Amino acid sequence: MRGIETEGRMGHAARVLVFRQAQVAEDPLENALLASLPEEEFRRLTPKLEPVAFPLGSVVYETGAHQLHLYFPTSCVVSLLHTMQDGATAEMGLTGNDGAVGLALFLGGESMPNRAVVQIAGGAYRMAVRALREEFARGGPLQRMLLRYTQAHLIQVSQTAVCNRLHGVEQRLCRWLLLSRDRVKTDEIQMTQEYIANMLGGRRESVTVAAGHLQDAGLIRYSRGHITIVDRPGLEAVVCECYRLVKEEGDRLLHTGWGN
Repeated sequence: MRGIETEGRMGHAARVLVFRQAQVAEDPLENALLASLPEEEFRRLTPKLEPVAFPLGSVVYETGAHQLHLYFPTSCVVSLLHTMQDGATAEMGLTGNDGAVGLALFLGGESMPNRAVVQIAGGAYRMAVRALREEFARGGPLQRMLLRYTQAHLIQVSQTAVCNRLHGVEQRLCRWLLLSRDRVKTDEIQMTQEYIANMLGGRRESVTVAAGHLQDAGLIRYSRGHITIVDRPGLEAVVCECYRLVKEEGDRLLHTGWGN
């Protein structure tokens, strides 16, 4: 990797780090939205896509920051987090190779009241805001898929709110693990207890207990900062209905089969 670029407003942690790839870039067709485009359309858009790589915990955009790019993850997973005045944090939704990060750019805004943080390190492609808006104004396949993804993402955000209100930490952890796994190519996820607690809006001790129960049931292996999904069908058998609803609606809207 080479260089570090800052994007957005500077000061009081409003800093976004983008690490550019210096060697072979990942295939942009690893992103479901880009892969869904007609071949001619994809080839036309390719020169407008720039590869980037994100380390774990890096910030894609900060709360209220001016966004300059739309990101299409290929192997990274990005969490949308909201932080309250008292510092409490909860995840609103997550995006991986199923979609795009920075939806405000084509919905009429340039910033969001939440922050986007990389929860699983990996690569992405980005498109500058000017090019994005030009393409969106064309009204072609890219516009249609972005709007469909926006609907799928809104369903995920609303269902996350329902899940956080009605379901316990263990079921929420199952949902989070399965949604994350659907967007990566490995059963191994590097994540600390504290980070998972921030995602789920719970206490670290509660996450430890929930992860211990799943491990005792033979569904995962859990060690400090590392989770391995051992029995995916077992997780699907005990997860709450929220996971299935989000996955089914995403598949319906975008005609994909993530996680299959």
